[in-house]
Amino acid sequence: MNVKKLISIVAVAGIVIATILGTFVYFKAFTANTQFAQDEVFVYVPTDASYEEVKEMLSPLLKDIDKFDFVATSRNYATNIKSGKFLLKKNMTSFDIVRSLRLNVPVKVAFNNQETLGKLVQRLATQLEPDSLKLEVAFTNTPFLEENGLTEETVLALFIPNTYEFYWNTTAEKIAKKLSKEYRVFWNNERLEKAKAKNLTPIQVYILASIVHKETAKVDERPTVAGVYLNRLIQDMPLQADPTVIYAIKKRSGDFDQEIKRVFYNDLRINSPYNTYINKGLPPGPIAMPDVSAIDAVLNAENHDYIYFCANPDKPGYHAFASSYEAHQVNAKKYADWVSKLGINR
Repeated sequence: MNVKKLISIVAVAGIVIATILGTFVYFKAFTANTQFAQDEVFVYVPTDASYEEVKEMLSPLLKDIDKFDFVATSRNYATNIKSGKFLLKKNMTSFDIVRSLRLNVPVKVAFNNQETLGKLVQRLATQLEPDSLKLEVAFTNTPFLEENGLTEETVLALFIPNTYEFYWNTTAEKIAKKLSKEYRVFWNNERLEKAKAKNLTPIQVYILASIVHKETAKVDERPTVAGVYLNRLIQDMPLQADPTVIYAIKKRSGDFDQEIKRVFYNDLRINSPYNTYINKGLPPGPIAMPDVSAIDAVLNAENHDYIYFCANPDKPGYHAFASSYEAHQVNAKKYADWVSKLGINR
């Protein structure tokens, strides 16, 4: 066999081998390797997850886990696991899957109207990796509270209802730090000046706003309701806010899921610092997480001489306001008769 012929044979053999290898690699890396029916799914890789745990997690979603393993190993993913939330799309190749597992997808976290910190951290824990215990510790440790001028009773005032963006695997401490930063951004100079003009701190504004928020769902009525409570504070009158009594009942029982539609006379005597029928001034902390409209309603409260109000049966959802006790009694009787007629006992 002459040299030229040998070279030709070797060349052909090389081409065949290269073609076989190329086909093998292409088949492993660049053919569709998903088997889920949805257009896309999210995969959550916990912090410190091992490669074997990731494979176990992906196995039900992929046609051939060995194809993924081949690409993941060759592209050094197996030794460099990323934790977080990752997007997989239908018909992705193993190559695309490995690439996606390196692109942490941000999570939009929303919260509003939570009555307690416990309720809030439970909600956050359903959207992010840290569990509710880690989150509660991050929000209530002494250095964090002192740094933000908060106590365990007022810590809920830190949270401004909104939609925030986090990575799913963000630590509880970083979540707390970001939300405290958002709190300071919210309380800009304009809002601080308005609070100061009413002789209120931001936390006091938040506490009063939580009462206004619970008192009426009608955004256009909130400045009027806020004005009533501010008038009562100025005149050193107890706020006598039913939502604070309802909160006191729930706090005493530990059941914040119960629904209380009616407050009775005996309820007004419940021994609690949150009961504004027996205690003057604001309660020691928020009774809910008010939305921004309630906070701004306090800061932009309506100027009037009302010091009483009760639900208005002629205008469901709204209230009847009064400047005198006599006028209020007329309104209150009308409402009580209406409630009794409906048979609402609690």
